[in-house]
Amino acid sequence: MTRAQFVMTQGQSCREAFVEASSFLEKCGVYEPHNNARLLLEHVLGVYGAQYYMMQPEPFPSELRSRWEDAVTRKAAGEPAQYIIGSQEFYGLPFEVTPAVLIPRPETELLVEAVLREADRVFAGGGAVHAVDIGTGSGAIAVTMATLRPQWQVGAGDISAAALQVAARNAAANGVQIDFREGDLLAPFAGARVDILVSNPPYIPAADIAGLQPEVRDHEPRTALDGGPDGLAPYRVMLEQLALLPAPPQIVGFELGQGQARDVAALLESAGHWPEIIIVPDLAGIERHVLGVRTSEQVT
Repeated sequence: MTRAQFVMTQGQSCREAFVEASSFLEKCGVYEPHNNARLLLEHVLGVYGAQYYMMQPEPFPSELRSRWEDAVTRKAAGEPAQYIIGSQEFYGLPFEVTPAVLIPRPETELLVEAVLREADRVFAGGGAVHAVDIGTGSGAIAVTMATLRPQWQVGAGDISAAALQVAARNAAANGVQIDFREGDLLAPFAGARVDILVSNPPYIPAADIAGLQPEVRDHEPRTALDGGPDGLAPYRVMLEQLALLPAPPQIVGFELGQGQARDVAALLESAGHWPEIIIVPDLAGIERHVLGVRTSEQVT
């Protein structure tokens, strides 16, 4: 996307600044220009919700002009608003995000909900539960699990040291303890007890990355996107790496791309560890998550 410099008209109200920026972003081909302009304006003004709307008639603060122009210019060039702002909410919790990590998506919240629901059924008798989040990125899944189930022992791994640094800061900011380990998928947890395995791994087929929305293709980490020739490489590797664990997890929960659910379900079924294979659609009806579940009664 061609970089266009945004220059704000002087003497505007906050509402007029929003309208001008929205129009500028729309002309630059930015997806959802109005929503992005609002996110950026809230961030620059430092006000949210009712306060944001109350400030609309007020004069735009002149001391914030350069920050506003810079934010809108970066957005016009295709940079995700979350990276400009530096944060993204997930499951009602705040998460720092940088270009080192994938931006958490709302559909991943449904994966967390499904895993928690099955865990409450499988581990209803209590006792220690060891859960790991593989390819943790910002730590959104791991931190949310640790927050909602404080009695669990939660671990998280990523191949990126930079991502783990972001995740560690998010864990500290949300007041939870997580065992972070650097390495390729399950390898860092070799020999460790894992009752629940959750992962939102790279699942975009390599050849499809060039056709992604520019915000994703040009700014989010490729290692968090590229799932190999058919997008399924990380799932195959994780299932092979189960041999590194003392026993297979009783629950496995994977997020995946459109059209991949049946293939991933077949991989889980072929592994033979989980009598129950559950496919969970997202809010758009797309089959977005696959879970393998084995209750204590089904343990062989």
